[in-house]
Amino acid sequence: MASPLRIAVLQAAFGEDMDANLKTVARLARDAAKDGANVILPPELFQGPYFCKREETRWFAQAYPYKEHPAVRELAPLAGELGVVLPISIFEKAGPEYFNSLVMADADGSLLGVYRKSHIPDGPGYEEKFYFKPGDTGFKTWRTRFGAIGVGVCWDQWFPEAARAMMLQGAEILLYPTAIGSEPENPSLDTCPRWRRAMIGHAVSNVVPIAAANRIGDEEGQIFYGSSFISDEGGDFLAELGRHEQGFAAATVDLGRIAELRAGWGFFRDRRPDLYGVLSGDAGEG
Repeated sequence: MASPLRIAVLQAAFGEDMDANLKTVARLARDAAKDGANVILPPELFQGPYFCKREETRWFAQAYPYKEHPAVRELAPLAGELGVVLPISIFEKAGPEYFNSLVMADADGSLLGVYRKSHIPDGPGYEEKFYFKPGDTGFKTWRTRFGAIGVGVCWDQWFPEAARAMMLQGAEILLYPTAIGSEPENPSLDTCPRWRRAMIGHAVSNVVPIAAANRIGDEEGQIFYGSSFISDEGGDFLAELGRHEQGFAAATVDLGRIAELRAGWGFFRDRRPDLYGVLSGDAGEG
């Protein structure tokens, strides 16, 4: 495990040609690796368009068992070739069930396992409950060549409990692959600022760097706003991309220094799990 760690986030538009999308991610990953990145984060479900805007059964044919998914077959060996950690977001088929999943490829190309998205949204333009079963893996922190990495997928990023759970498993950075943009039922609502603030809150309250990778582009009127970023442990931006940029952004963090700062803040020392039972109950109890 290295103490200085260089993180990159990838941002691009994606269409229905899976092979072209995989080539885009591979090209951007190579560019980021040349820049010195150790951990490279693509957006959520980058193999195609964000198909969850409507309920259409044709998209189930795009799901695969995670070890057989074309994205995993192509990009895990690339992670080994480049010597980088590469979290790969996929549409997973597991027997008769379907999940929005994340496969972690370590820097030697080996697969460390799968995380299945825990929180599944259901609303106009984001009708994921039609496609995905809520994840059954629990939250994951992966011990990679370059440190302990916690990964939540999109809607997971809004939940402080998810971030804290990964931190309690020893995470040293938190990553969030994302597909988020305009709201079809409320075109005047721009969620980008609060999307960023939600994750920056996790950075501050856990003293941990955060990286989020989003897509861009107009997908049949749903506008994905990019704005991918990397923040430091205090919530300040270290690197970011605009709403329309395709490319990567990268930043270096010092995990050893941050661990010392985290201990000094005392958030984990002063936790009161004996008082938190209400968090595991149903809303409205008590």
